[in-house]
Amino acid sequence: MTAARGENMMIPISVCIIAKDEEETIEKCLKPLRAYDWEIVVVDTGSVDRTKEIASKYADKLLDFTWCGSFSAARNYSIEQASHDTILVVDCDESLEEIDADALLRLAEAHPDAIGLLSRRNHYRMNGTDSVYTDLVERLFSRKYYRYEGIIHEQVCPLHAASGLRRGTYQIPLIVDHSGYNGSEESLRAKATRNITLLEQDLAANPDNPYTYFQIGQAYNMIHDDENACLYYGKGLSYDVEPAAEYVQMMVIGYGYALLHLGRTEEALGLSGVYDAFAVSADFLDLMGLIYLRNGQYMKALLEFVKALSCGTSHVTGANTFIPSYNIGLINEMMGDREAALMHYRRCGDFPMALEKIRELTGGN
Repeated sequence: MTAARGENMMIPISVCIIAKDEEETIEKCLKPLRAYDWEIVVVDTGSVDRTKEIASKYADKLLDFTWCGSFSAARNYSIEQASHDTILVVDCDESLEEIDADALLRLAEAHPDAIGLLSRRNHYRMNGTDSVYTDLVERLFSRKYYRYEGIIHEQVCPLHAASGLRRGTYQIPLIVDHSGYNGSEESLRAKATRNITLLEQDLAANPDNPYTYFQIGQAYNMIHDDENACLYYGKGLSYDVEPAAEYVQMMVIGYGYALLHLGRTEEALGLSGVYDAFAVSADFLDLMGLIYLRNGQYMKALLEFVKALSCGTSHVTGANTFIPSYNIGLINEMMGDREAALMHYRRCGDFPMALEKIRELTGGN
C-alpha cells in the first residue's frame, strides 16, 4: 500500500531535480513521481531542447537557473525554491523502479535529522551484456539541517548552523534505475571531459581530498582511459582512507581492473596486502580471482571464485553467480577438464561469454 496522490500524508515532501537538455530521459523520470502526493520542483540550467516543455506537464514548479559551473549551486537553488523542508533529490537520468512510499514517509519522520539512502541501479555494457552496479546514494534529508557542497559529484553536508549534528544515515525503500553510463561513446566522452574539467578545479581548491581523486578516476574509467584511471585511483588510495566507505571499495576495485587492463598483473598482486579489509564483497573476490588467474596461480584463483559464489554481498549483478561460475569453468577448461568446465558454463544462464564457450566445447550442440 503506497500513498497515492491526493491521499493524506504524514509529512510533505518536495522532489527537487536539476536538468539541462534531458528531453530523452526526463519524462521517464517525472511521470512515475507524479503518482505520489509530492511537490515536484524542476530547475532548468539552460536547456535548448524540449526539456522544459516536457517537464511542464509534471512539475509543480519549473524554474530557470543561470549555470555558474557548480552543481551544488543549482541543487541548493532547487532546494530553496521548494515549498517543504523534507527534500528528495532525483536526477533526470534516473527512473523509479520500486518504492514503498508509506514506509519511506515513516522513516523520514523517525529520522528527521538524518539522511536517507536510496538504492541506485547503474546500467552499463560489459562482456556483451547489460551489467548493473548497485550503490546507495544520499537523497532524502531536511533542508533545515543539510545542503550541498562541491562543484561536481556534490555531497550532502550539514549547514553551518547544524555543524554539531551527528550525520546519521538510513536506507529508504526506494530503488531507481540509472541510465547515465549507457550513452554513446561520443556522449560519454563529452560527459567525462566536462566532469574532469570541473573535478580538476575542485582538486586545485582541495588538493588532499581522496574522494575527488576517486571521481576523476571514475571519469577516466568511463572512457576506458586505464592509464589515467589507474593514476588517479592510486593517488586516492595513497591517503588514509576508510575501507568501509563505499567509494573506497569502488576505488580499490577500479584500481585493480585498471592494472589488469594495462597488463600490470604482478603489480595488481599487491592488492593481496589489503585482502582482509576488502574481501567482504563478491566484487573484490572476483577481482582477486582474476589477478591470480592472470598471474598463473590457478588454484588461488579458483578458491577466490568459489568464495565469491557463497558471498552474500555484491554490487555488480552476477558477481556472486554467473561471473565466478564462468571463471571456474574457464580454469577447469585450461586444466583439461572439459566436462567440469561445461557444467560451470551451463550454470551461467544466458551470459553471452559462457554461451560462446558452450558452443565451442560442444560443436554447437
